[in-house]
Amino acid sequence: MKNEDIGYGEYFESNRKKLKLDEFSVARVIAEYKGAYKIKNLNGEYMAKVMGKKIFNASSREDYPAVGDWVTIKEQDSEWAIIRDILPRKTIIKRKYNNKNGIQIIATNIDVAFIVESIGRDFNLNRFERYFAIVNDGGVHPVIILNKIDLISKEELDFKLAQIKDRFKNIDIILTSALMDIGLEELRSYILPKKTYCFLGSSGVGKSSLINKLLKENAIETKDIGFQTDRGKHTTTSREMYFLKNGGIVIDNPGTREVGMTDTNEGIDSVFDEIILLSKECKFADCSHTSEPGCMVLSALKSGELDKSKYSNYINLKKETEFYEMTEAERNEKNYKFGKFIKKAKKEIEKYKNL
Repeated sequence: MKNEDIGYGEYFESNRKKLKLDEFSVARVIAEYKGAYKIKNLNGEYMAKVMGKKIFNASSREDYPAVGDWVTIKEQDSEWAIIRDILPRKTIIKRKYNNKNGIQIIATNIDVAFIVESIGRDFNLNRFERYFAIVNDGGVHPVIILNKIDLISKEELDFKLAQIKDRFKNIDIILTSALMDIGLEELRSYILPKKTYCFLGSSGVGKSSLINKLLKENAIETKDIGFQTDRGKHTTTSREMYFLKNGGIVIDNPGTREVGMTDTNEGIDSVFDEIILLSKECKFADCSHTSEPGCMVLSALKSGELDKSKYSNYINLKKETEFYEMTEAERNEKNYKFGKFIKKAKKEIEKYKNL
């Protein structure tokens, strides 16, 4: 096996040379646990921990490894290694994690994100847009998977497909049923060797079941869903990478209840390009598209040219992003002032030392 077989390429190699890390081996993070990682390279798999210096210098979650990362390592023995550095990421999927503006990295160096919704109660067009925003912002190509299509009639399925195609133009849709083995060959043929695919979606939509089908083995434990709730009784609790026989690479993720926005303005704009195009004709350059006179977005909304639900979701996502960026700026300001305080304190200490 070569590192290229698990996603390594010129982008990572050129950055390794640029950072003068040639003397160290490289490996890919394939699973993340509390305090440890599982990594893989041409020599095999290791458990690994982050070097103490790396932890000391870390200022945010993005400074730590995530599933999908390529890292430089130093092997300790045949089972353990130390992670020294993270090579620059080609793509990244992240979301706001909690009320304190924490960031959770979902996965890195992904080529395609499969956004999975089940055809039952989970089906939600606004949620698709949320995923599109964070995926597009990270430079990843999104694809929709509608799972559990065996649960509804053809007429109902056609209606939901029409809704998706009307709301989202030029996006691939794969129809599947892990239970009935529907659409699995189409999904399998979509996955190319040496490319990395990430499965995203709520708990119980069937992400793990689909991956098990692709692997042709029950590598991930799953349980039946609740009949009343249409939710999974068992959900994936950690992120992990799996390798298909055709050479494709897939990542299973825990179910995501909330898809919070971070600094994803570019991702949102790419999803709502119709609104962005209209906004260029607004009377005011800083139009918020909520109450201003001469707003072409509101005009299109009033005439029915713009879908109400799409507009509402756009405004909500923009507000979330603005709130995140505002509080991030405030935190940076506090950090700057604290830094100045520490610097001044150190100077005072040096003065006393010299007395």
